[in-house]
Amino acid sequence: MMPPFEKAQHPKSFKQRKSFATRKQEVAGIRTKFPTKIPVIIERYQREKYLPPLDKTKFLVPQELSMTQFVTIIRNRMSLMQSQAFYLLINNSGLASMSLTMAQVYNDHKDDDGFLYMTYASQEMFGNCVEIHEESVPIAGNV
Repeated sequence: MMPPFEKAQHPKSFKQRKSFATRKQEVAGIRTKFPTKIPVIIERYQREKYLPPLDKTKFLVPQELSMTQFVTIIRNRMSLMQSQAFYLLINNSGLASMSLTMAQVYNDHKDDDGFLYMTYASQEMFGNCVEIHEESVPIAGNV
């Protein structure tokens, strides 16, 4: 078992740190400069103790990337072992199908500010999650 990570990377969430207008303006700039990239905010679940914090919160993701590929990138970025459970929730509401592209997930779940928000944790947070492992494709939760 890995030692717990007690310290949160940022005590406040991205939405709490930046105003709606600032976030919306930031997305507009990103989408103008990088029209084929999806602006994603990934934050650690506030009570997460076992998964390490990511080195950054904001990601520009190619729109054609599948959720499976994206999850693999995030797992690798955290240097997780295959045996470590990892949940990635979209808008704190559930999992997206692993076969969807980032563009499809973005179109269905982007926030009013234009960012796609995701939260990661080592265990179920809402009871409707399915574990995500690199070697298996889970059945989507309620989305």
